Amino acid sequence: MIHQYKNNGYNIVMDVCSGAVHVVDDVVYDAVAVYDKEGKEAVSGALSGKYPEKEVEEALEEIEELKSEGLLFTEDIYEQYVKDFKSRKTVVKALCLHVAHDCNLGCKYCFAEEGEYHGRRAIMSYEVGKKALDFLIANSGNRRNLEVDFFGGEPLMNWEVVKKLVAYGRSQEKEHNKNFRFTITTNGMLMTDEVIDFVNKEMANVVLSIDGRKEINDRMRPTRNGKGSSYDIIMPKFKEFAKKRGDKSYYIRGTFTRYNLDFAEDVLHFADEGFDQISVEPVVAPPEADYSIREEDLPKILSEYDRLAKEFIKRKKEGRGFNFFHFMIDLSQGPCVAKRLSGCGSGTEYLAVTPWGDLYPCHQFVGQEEFLLGNVDTGVTNTQVRDEFKLCNVYAKEKCRDCFARFYCSGGCAANSWNFNGSITGAYDIGCEMQKKRIECAIMIKAALADES
Repeated sequence: MIHQYKNNGYNIVMDVCSGAVHVVDDVVYDAVAVYDKEGKEAVSGALSGKYPEKEVEEALEEIEELKSEGLLFTEDIYEQYVKDFKSRKTVVKALCLHVAHDCNLGCKYCFAEEGEYHGRRAIMSYEVGKKALDFLIANSGNRRNLEVDFFGGEPLMNWEVVKKLVAYGRSQEKEHNKNFRFTITTNGMLMTDEVIDFVNKEMANVVLSIDGRKEINDRMRPTRNGKGSSYDIIMPKFKEFAKKRGDKSYYIRGTFTRYNLDFAEDVLHFADEGFDQISVEPVVAPPEADYSIREEDLPKILSEYDRLAKEFIKRKKEGRGFNFFHFMIDLSQGPCVAKRLSGCGSGTEYLAVTPWGDLYPCHQFVGQEEFLLGNVDTGVTNTQVRDEFKLCNVYAKEKCRDCFARFYCSGGCAANSWNFNGSITGAYDIGCEMQKKRIECAIMIKAALADES
């Protein structure tokens, strides 16, 4: 399968199944298109009069050489690979610990209902968290590196338990030959110097939630009492955190809605404030919500990604670059085949744990009883749902099978598919269009930066 596109003056040809990406001249670009649709024999006739005959012949030779090297028009060898997914032993490698079903902000787009998750406010006890870590160790097989994300609501509302669980995890590493990679996602309202120091010592990654420019952030992320600016409270703390974080992993993470379709301005605002690891994600919300992204918003959003990509390149070349999560793409090796085909592993390798110890496929399914998998005492007992998620891969999704982006997005988010289609093997069409544009921009950026080397 071939995908071709033009972006920022570059002619890009992607060989989807091999992962090869080629930046080509106009004649090769046009020749590939004819070759793909009509075959080799049609190329000379189709391009006669448009390019000199010798250039067309040279283009055909180049195409044939790339094809013989397995870098163009390669066969899909992966579909057979996924057929054994269901028979593989399930190894859990990551947990999302909901240490607090409560929050001190009132974000209008919160899928967790300000931390309640379709249920009640609750705080995870140390005992439940300890059982969750024991469950992870017991079900992780020979895997050494284990991921644990402290999540909410707002996890800093249960800070003492977070610290105790980190200490417990560390105490188990040597005995079980495990290495815990702890992360935390926080809105920063309760961040202190003590929190910053502990997090910088113990957390492999940190996600800092704030939406961007002050007016954008405060519109969607008000304080619970409606008094004061959450931006003014949080931004100085996040800047201090990033300063102390050094070169350790973190992301400042925002959400854009139809109220800030010029979200590139929010990305650049973060960069101008000194943050160099940035992620700004589209809101996922019911169509009736006034802030939800709609199909008519896509042209503006896609052009905004193009604008951001150009500014990203410009700043990199000027020596004041930053990383934008959706433009980070590995064209040399990338994730393993299983991850490329099945994504995050929700419902199988990755589970969410509620404050009372129930297990769900991921944080976005928490509170939806039809997806309850079990609990930390009994383990996964709802194997039927688990097995459905085990088969959730790009070949199980009809819209993914012929999509050029399938090995980069891995089929997208199962929760979004469920929420918009009532099936975890469906597709969130608006999200797909944005994802494809981000991938095209990311590859173009690679080409543009390679020009400088």
